Amino acid sequence: MLRSALLNVMVAAARKAGRTLKRDFGEVEHLQVSLKGPANFVTAADRKAEETLKAELEKARPGYGFLGEEGGLQAGSDPSHTWIVDPLDGTTNFLHGIPQFAISIALQRDDTIVAGVIYNPANEELFIAERGKGAFLNDQRIRVAGRQRLADAVICCGLPHLGRGDLAQFRKEFAVVQERVAGLRRFGAAALDLAWVAAGRFDAFWERNLSPWDMAAGILMIREAGGYVSDCEGGDQMLGRKSIICGNETMQREILALLKAANRE
Repeated sequence: MLRSALLNVMVAAARKAGRTLKRDFGEVEHLQVSLKGPANFVTAADRKAEETLKAELEKARPGYGFLGEEGGLQAGSDPSHTWIVDPLDGTTNFLHGIPQFAISIALQRDDTIVAGVIYNPANEELFIAERGKGAFLNDQRIRVAGRQRLADAVICCGLPHLGRGDLAQFRKEFAVVQERVAGLRRFGAAALDLAWVAAGRFDAFWERNLSPWDMAAGILMIREAGGYVSDCEGGDQMLGRKSIICGNETMQREILALLKAANRE
């Protein structure tokens, strides 16, 4: 497929940072790690990847703002454009040698996500999307799954850790959803979870207490793959409310209804 200049910039940055992450992943037992919070470690690889991404993106698009997991928001001279970047989504997986982690890059123009890249260097899966141009995995067009019955669906979710999020609320939601679906999964890297919904591997996904860099690229990916996305209240404020539900039209609607029912109990 022909990629735009913008996507070429994003893919090149992701691949460059990914090469370093892949080397570090192979040497994971030697990494020096520091504690960032409960069950959330920052590694030398994480910091290095963000520095690489920032440098590559700035070189190609000077003046754009940069919102990263490690460095926070750094405003640019162009207030209408901001990169939203997670250099290593799935840090805990990475540290345990589990090859389910990704680099996530999105470009926000004013209030709209216009391009997204989600890249897993461990298995070379590259998900890309540009507004109005579809979503792709390794240059093959992807679409959300077409299943219409919850009883046939495999649903992915996030799981709050000690000190992060409302575990009691999650348990209520999990119990209600579990009774209605074919299977529930928790894979530990929200950006990849969203990409896998876009690719039809999961039928739906929901999670609370996410950051913008966890979701931004994936939101566009889902929509460009024909899916539906909302926050957990059913609105369109995923980044502001830090929550997301997505799937095809039926699955997104059904999971939203189940979560609302769980929270009424």
